[in-house]
Amino acid sequence: MDPINLADVLAAFNNAGVPAAAVGKVTAGMGVSIKVNGKVEVSGETPVLRDVWEATSFELEKLQSAEATRAQEQAGLKARTAPKWDLTYTPVSTPRWRTEVDNKHKVAIIREEGSNGDREMAAVMFQSGLEPWDVTMSDLAAGRTTLDQFRGIVFVGGFSYADVLDSAKGWAGGIRFNPSVKAQFEAFYNRTDTFSLGVCNGCQLSALLGWVPCLTPGSPLPDLEQPRLVHNESGRFESRWSMVQVQKDSKSILLKGMEGSTMGIWVQHGEGKVHFPNEAVKQTVLQNGLAPIRYVDDSGTQTEAYPFCPNGSPEGIAALSSADGRHLAMMPHPERAFLGWQIPYAPASAGIDPKGMGPWVKLFQNALEWCDAN
Repeated sequence: MDPINLADVLAAFNNAGVPAAAVGKVTAGMGVSIKVNGKVEVSGETPVLRDVWEATSFELEKLQSAEATRAQEQAGLKARTAPKWDLTYTPVSTPRWRTEVDNKHKVAIIREEGSNGDREMAAVMFQSGLEPWDVTMSDLAAGRTTLDQFRGIVFVGGFSYADVLDSAKGWAGGIRFNPSVKAQFEAFYNRTDTFSLGVCNGCQLSALLGWVPCLTPGSPLPDLEQPRLVHNESGRFESRWSMVQVQKDSKSILLKGMEGSTMGIWVQHGEGKVHFPNEAVKQTVLQNGLAPIRYVDDSGTQTEAYPFCPNGSPEGIAALSSADGRHLAMMPHPERAFLGWQIPYAPASAGIDPKGMGPWVKLFQNALEWCDAN
């Protein structure tokens, strides 16, 4: 707490009838000192004391995660620093008139049994000036709605069919083995005026459908060469605030103007490691800007090290894009970091206003601008 606010904070508690007292202060150094009745009872350097504090937690980690990742995180704890942010743009609100006009571009927020995140996705789409529609797979199968009216579709996150068939495989089967539904998705994908975004479970689905990386527009890779998402190296579900960087050679229309930026984002998945059955496909993806988002460490350096890269993806890959840039699939959740108050940590230099916009709102504003231009 800033010392200049201390009196006001204590007064607020006192006025509310809540006992409160200042019991310590933060210093710029690494030392920690705890006194009782004026006598120092605990003292030492922050990294050393933190290791002691975390020791029990890491013993429990041995029982629920892979030993290699557990050891890697524990060994690296002493070297952790404040994560480096570097935004190449300033997050701003969508002009109010854009959110109030008639005839907005329609976006289908598609969900399946077990999906979640659809409300956050609808909220950011609306805030960005697009018109979100709640569309279930049963709506499409029953003909209650069709995809031909939409400019964009979003496959949301969650646990379709509880992941019992592996992540998104049940969802993918509902598309690939239903002729009428499959035809709708193929027609949507083949239009030149459409875009798609797959997030988390939706990212896994986009890969299973062959929508990303799709090295040649209109020609998905053979199933045996198609990249897919497999279990995290840690062997468990990872829910973390991670740092990522948008690559400067990104082909994605949704990341326009964000290239070179390093920032935080929420991660929640158990199967997020990108697996390339074909090494040549991997090299083509890397060489052609089709892996546009990478996990980075505290210094902003691309990494595969745990926990910075929470799943062990090669080259720290966090997203895949189609060659034409219209389709993006990413494991982290941009819809959960589009408002300033959703950001748990950002340095003052990042310029994030807790009452304003978060860094990921631009991805959705890019969708609006692309629809306007196309």
